[in-house]
Amino acid sequence: MSDNAVDQGKRTWLIATGAAGAVGGVATAVPFVSTFTPSERAKAAGAAVEADIGALKPGEKMTVEWRGKPVWIVRRTPEQLEGLKKLNDQLADPDNQRKAYPIPEYAKNEARSIKPEYLVVVGICSHLGCSPSDKFQAGAQPSLPADWPGGFLCPCHGSTFDMAGRVFKNKPAPDNLEVPPHMYLSDSKLLIGEDKKA
Repeated sequence: MSDNAVDQGKRTWLIATGAAGAVGGVATAVPFVSTFTPSERAKAAGAAVEADIGALKPGEKMTVEWRGKPVWIVRRTPEQLEGLKKLNDQLADPDNQRKAYPIPEYAKNEARSIKPEYLVVVGICSHLGCSPSDKFQAGAQPSLPADWPGGFLCPCHGSTFDMAGRVFKNKPAPDNLEVPPHMYLSDSKLLIGEDKKA
């Protein structure tokens, strides 16, 4: 047997054991690293979720899931924000006095938000739990009044909400859309489900 054959055998053995060790290391590391992100069960139970809103343009909406519910993040246009000021006499609860969904202190304002530009609400109608549709375009449309200011329409029973998630008068929905606890981690990162810095 030549020295070259022995070296080749050692080399194969070293490569095989090194590869097995690397696979074992990765197999151990993956479950460990995955413990840093909330499990689906933890998310459903209420773990906070992070949303990247950096690419959201004015007039656009994104949806994230928190506690098994859709949470809408809408970046409102200046015109949509200006329109909120004219609606109080048409709304069932313009000042968020009803207590079905306690509203965080930072959302007890006309825009119902921390930063007026961004609306953060749970996208579930307070009537029977349906999910309203976006009707951001102002003006007459099917199932909406001729002077529609833009907002949300629940197609199930006709409840309508403005661009702050406030319900209009004489609609089946008894309350405004829920504002979940949330906070900004940066200008482009939003944390939903938690509003107190640790």
